[in-house]
Amino acid sequence: MEERLDTFPRLLLHHARTRPDAPATREKDLGIWQTWTWRQVADEVRALACGLAAQGFGRGMHLAIVGDNRPRLYWAMIAAEALGGVPVPMYQDAPAAEFVFVLNDAEIVYALVEDQEQVDKLLEAKAQVPTLAHIYYDDPRGMRNYEGVTSFERLLELGREFDRAHPGFYDEQVALGRGDDVSGMLYTSGTTGRPKGVRQTHAAFIAAAKGSAGFDRLQPSDNVLSYLPMAWVGDHLFSYAQWLYVGFTINCPESGETVMIDLREIGPTYYFAPPRIFENLLTQVMIRMEDAGRVKRSLFRHFVDVARRCGAEILDGKPVAPGDRLQYALGNLLVYAPLRNVLGMSRIRVAYTAGAAIGPDLFRFYRSIGINLKQLYGSTETCAYVCLQADRGVKLDGVGIPAPGVELRIGGNGEVLVRGPMLLKEYYKRPDATAESIDAAGYFHTGDAGYIDDDGQLRIIDRAKDVGKLASGALFAPNYIENKLKFFPHIREAVAFGDGRDHVCAFINIDVGSVGNWAERRGLPYSGYTDLAAKPEVYALIRECVEQVNAQLAGEPGLADSQVRRFLVLHKELDPDDDELTRTRKVRRGFIAEKYAVLIEALYAGRTVQHVETLVKFEDGRSGIVAADLRIEDAATFPAQSAKAA
Repeated sequence: MEERLDTFPRLLLHHARTRPDAPATREKDLGIWQTWTWRQVADEVRALACGLAAQGFGRGMHLAIVGDNRPRLYWAMIAAEALGGVPVPMYQDAPAAEFVFVLNDAEIVYALVEDQEQVDKLLEAKAQVPTLAHIYYDDPRGMRNYEGVTSFERLLELGREFDRAHPGFYDEQVALGRGDDVSGMLYTSGTTGRPKGVRQTHAAFIAAAKGSAGFDRLQPSDNVLSYLPMAWVGDHLFSYAQWLYVGFTINCPESGETVMIDLREIGPTYYFAPPRIFENLLTQVMIRMEDAGRVKRSLFRHFVDVARRCGAEILDGKPVAPGDRLQYALGNLLVYAPLRNVLGMSRIRVAYTAGAAIGPDLFRFYRSIGINLKQLYGSTETCAYVCLQADRGVKLDGVGIPAPGVELRIGGNGEVLVRGPMLLKEYYKRPDATAESIDAAGYFHTGDAGYIDDDGQLRIIDRAKDVGKLASGALFAPNYIENKLKFFPHIREAVAFGDGRDHVCAFINIDVGSVGNWAERRGLPYSGYTDLAAKPEVYALIRECVEQVNAQLAGEPGLADSQVRRFLVLHKELDPDDDELTRTRKVRRGFIAEKYAVLIEALYAGRTVQHVETLVKFEDGRSGIVAADLRIEDAATFPAQSAKAA
C-alpha cells in the first residue's frame, strides 16, 4: 500500500525511516554547531507530543509558540500537529500588550516559549488572558525561582513516561491526521486593523512546498539558514513546510546578532529574506567601502559599474561584449566573489525575496554580482505561494509567472485574484472575512493591484487600496516611490503622500548607521537620532537622494507627476512598538497619516518649519514624548522630456 505523506508528522516519520542518520536540524550554541538527525528529531517530537498529551493537550487545541528560531520550537509545531492540535506562532519581538489580543483571539491554554524574556511577557499578559494555564520554556537560564511554569526537559520526561504507559498512543494519533486538517494558524500583519488568524491545512502548505521545490529543484542536500520570525508565512514555507517535504537541513543561528557570522559559516545553498534584509546588507557594504582606502574604493566603484552594466545579463546567459565579459571575470576575482563571501552567499544556488516590493535597482545589484536572487509573490492566505521566477526568466519589475497549480487572473478593478490548492481554509472566527475574501468562483482577492505583462509575468503596482491619483489624474503608487527612495543606504524608511493632491510629498527616516558613519567621517557631532536627523548637512544629503529619484521618475512613462516636491526628515524612527509599522516592517500608512496629520498639513501648506510632539514607547514599557521643530524642504523636479539628461 502506498505510504500516505499528507501531513507534516507523517513526512517527519518518513524521513526518519528512509534516511535516519541524515542531518535534519542544526543550532549554534555557545559558538558550536549542534546537529540532530531525522531519527533524533522524530524521537524528540514523539516525546514532546506525549508530554503535551499527558498535560491534557489534544485534538483541536491551540499551542502558542513564541521565540527566536530554535529547533525545539519547530519540533513543537510538529508535536502539536501529531495530536491533531494547531500551532500558533507569535512574533517574538512583540510586547506583552500585543500578545494579549492573539492569546485571547486564539483562546490559548498552552504556550511553549524560548526563554525568560518570553515567559515574563506571557506572565504579564496572563492577567488579561483567562484561558492561559500552561507555560513551557526551552532555555532554563534565569528561570530557577519561577513558579507555575514547566521546563522543556520536564515536559520531555513526562512524555517518555506517558509513551511507556501508552505505547501505541502516538502512532494512533498520527494515523488519525488528515491532509485537510488545520496544520497551523498564522496571523496577518494587521496593516489596516486587527490581525486575523489564517487557518491553513497540511494539504495547502504541502502543495506549496511541493510546487516550489519542484520549480527550483530543491534537494535533501540543500542548506537553509532559519532566522526570520517563525510567525511569518515566509519562514513557515521555507523553514518548515519545504524542510519537511524536501528533507534538507535547517540551521538556527545563535542569536539575531550573529546571523551574518552564522550565514558565512553555514554557507546556505538556498536563501530567503525580505527586501529590508537585502537593503540592510547593502547598506553595511556601502558603509564599509566608505571607510576603505582610496584604492579599494576606486576598485570597488569601477567593478560595481561593470557589474551593473553586464552582470545580470551574464547570470542570465545573455550575450555580452567580450570586453565586458573579461572585465566582469576580473571583477569576480577581485570584488564580486569576496563580496559574496562577506555576505555569506558564496554557495547560494537560489535566493528569494518577498513580503514587500523590492526596488529594481537593489534587485539588479545583487543579481549583477552573481547572486541568483529572484522574487516570489504570495501572502499569508496563500502559503506565500502564488508566483515564482524561473532561472534565466527574471525580470526586475515582475514577480514571476503563476506557480505550479495556481490560477491567476486580474479583476475588473485591476485587483490580483488567485485560485489553487494553497488557499486558506478560513479566517478564525471570521466567516464574514472569509466570505469577503474568496468569491463564488473560488478566487481569493489579494488586495494587490497589478497586471500581467507580455511575457506572462505578474507585475504588482501597489496595494489596491493605496493606489490613487493625483489631482491631475496621473497615477499615484506610493510604494513604488518609497522603494526607489529606500534604495539609497542613507534612507531606511519612506512614506509618500499625494492621493488627490497637486503633488507628492514624503516623510523620510534616515538610516542612523549609514548617516551616522557619514557624519562621523565629516566631523559632525550628534547626540542621537533626533539631533542627527535635524542637521542641515543631513537634509542636504537626503535632498540629493530625493532629487536622484525625481530624475528617474521623470524618465518613466506616466510617473513624471509623481516626483517628490517637498519632504521632511522625521524626528524619530518609525517603529512597530509605536504601531507605525507591522511586525514585518510594513508601513501602516493610514495610521501614520492620522498620527502625523499636522506634518502632512504643513508639507502641503508650504510651511518651512513645523513643531511636533510624539508619544513613543520605550523597550522597558515606559512611554515618553519626543518633541522637535521639523524643517520642511523643497526638492528639485525635472520635466519628463529631459529625464535622461537629468
